[in-house]
Amino acid sequence: KQPFGKDASADQIIFNPLESRYDWAGEGIEGGDAGVKIIVKGGTPEKGGLIPMGEITTNRTDVFHGSFRAGMKLTGTPGTCGAFFWYLNDSQEIDMEFLSAQFNATSHPVNLVLQSEECTKSGCNAEDVGAFQLHPLPFNPSEGFHEYRFDWFEDRVDFYADGVLLHTMSDGVPSDPGYLMLSQWSNGDPTWSAGPPEEDAVMTVNYVKAYFNSSEEQRQRDWENRCEDINAPKATCEVPEITSPPNNNASAKTFFFSQQANMTFNQTVAGDNPNTVDNAAWSSRTSIQGLSTALLLSSLALLMEFWS
Repeated sequence: KQPFGKDASADQIIFNPLESRYDWAGEGIEGGDAGVKIIVKGGTPEKGGLIPMGEITTNRTDVFHGSFRAGMKLTGTPGTCGAFFWYLNDSQEIDMEFLSAQFNATSHPVNLVLQSEECTKSGCNAEDVGAFQLHPLPFNPSEGFHEYRFDWFEDRVDFYADGVLLHTMSDGVPSDPGYLMLSQWSNGDPTWSAGPPEEDAVMTVNYVKAYFNSSEEQRQRDWENRCEDINAPKATCEVPEITSPPNNNASAKTFFFSQQANMTFNQTVAGDNPNTVDNAAWSSRTSIQGLSTALLLSSLALLMEFWS
């Protein structure tokens, strides 16, 4: 039994876009790092023993094989688990998790995890089935923004940081579609999140990109109709690699298909379908035309781009 429970609340999600719409980095309009802040409330939990935390999920649940990338700055406050992950259920999950209690002057690891059916049978301990690695990072995740990424194939998952391959896993690879998530939480478990944090712990996200295969039959038929030959000229679009941390104006400027002219015939990006305007779309300053499951701050403090 864990010491505390978790209380996911919209109050723990704060939008702090850039002061200038022409910049790619800098302070937000509320001061401090620009982006979406996901907060775990510090101090001893009040009624019910629930620790307030934040979580963001996609509306779409057809997210299948693909490449998933997030620009993030983790908290340096001990006692939380910050996570960028794909999820269907406890036996199909791809995780990049950061335990702030593990950060110290010489070590700043990321926990790479594939939750599988075998893992569930062992009590959700991925270490027992080989689908876990505590991987050291050559930087402190709480001191700046970095791109964290996982590429999900049918037979493996590749994990990256700032475009550098960290590790490949082939055991327990998910086989069904699900959805993408960002969260930061604590339940006081001394073997994982630790905590609760003594003060509010902030994880900031400045973009999320997802390039994936949709599991929806209609989307698959549409793709088959418009892509007769994958090897034909301009049949596919290159996704540029991030090779440096997205921290300053030069390196923070990143590529989005939704900001480019069509690179191939009948290219489809988030927002192209007028029938999907009921999906999540918000802007902090201006009205943004219906973005299908896309989150876009007008000043580019955060852009969530889906392309399938």
